[in-house]
Amino acid sequence: MGNKINPLGFRLGFTQNHCSVWFEVRDYSEDLREDERIYNCIENYLQRIKRSTNSSYGGITRIEILKNRKNMQVNIYIAFVDLFIGQEKKIQKTDKKLTDKDLKQLKKEVQNVVINKIQSIDLQNIDLQNIDLQNRKEVQKLLEHFNSVDRELVLSIKKVQKPYREPKIIAEYIALQLKERVEIKKIMKKAISLAEKADVRGVKIKMKGRLNGIERARKESAIQGMVPLQTLRAKIDYCYYAVQTVYGVLGIKIWIFV
Repeated sequence: MGNKINPLGFRLGFTQNHCSVWFEVRDYSEDLREDERIYNCIENYLQRIKRSTNSSYGGITRIEILKNRKNMQVNIYIAFVDLFIGQEKKIQKTDKKLTDKDLKQLKKEVQNVVINKIQSIDLQNIDLQNIDLQNRKEVQKLLEHFNSVDRELVLSIKKVQKPYREPKIIAEYIALQLKERVEIKKIMKKAISLAEKADVRGVKIKMKGRLNGIERARKESAIQGMVPLQTLRAKIDYCYYAVQTVYGVLGIKIWIFV
């Protein structure tokens, strides 16, 4: 079973943490769908920037969502700040921090997808005195739940110091080279060298599909250093990335031992 389980889920509680941290008793599925809409909104915003700048790098390594009764904090970890803010707004090399004005558009789009159930129900006109004692407790719980849903959104962007230490950035680099029809062995060798420059202890790459346009699908793999997949205390980052080429869809899997 060690080859079939996701390395990140396998290490939850040891070296990996959840990307979404919140607790919900009554409406768990609705909060889960809310997280999905936030992820999709940020990804769509990134796709528009990539089209406007003609860039193939996404730059987002991971997204964290932290919720409590009063606010919702969304942390976006990115590798290339210049590509994220778009072509029209360029920053100097000495200033790597984004201002609140740069985040205004993204924050507005994320705010639109956050659930606000209070708008659909008029809770102020509910009179608890005219409700039966049996249903009064349920209505009070309903009011408390609706009042807790309306959270303040806090959006922050954090820069990754070593981009090529993240498996998703390596996968995006490989996908870009595959679209340009670079030879597979050369791509893997260059990707491993980029990861080694970021001071990783080991890297493993697997690709599968119609590599180099060959009619029959095959798989290629390369490994450098140590990648102890069965050791729970080992800090291993994992990424699966699918790239669309003229030959079809190619799958990329990357393990990085940091």
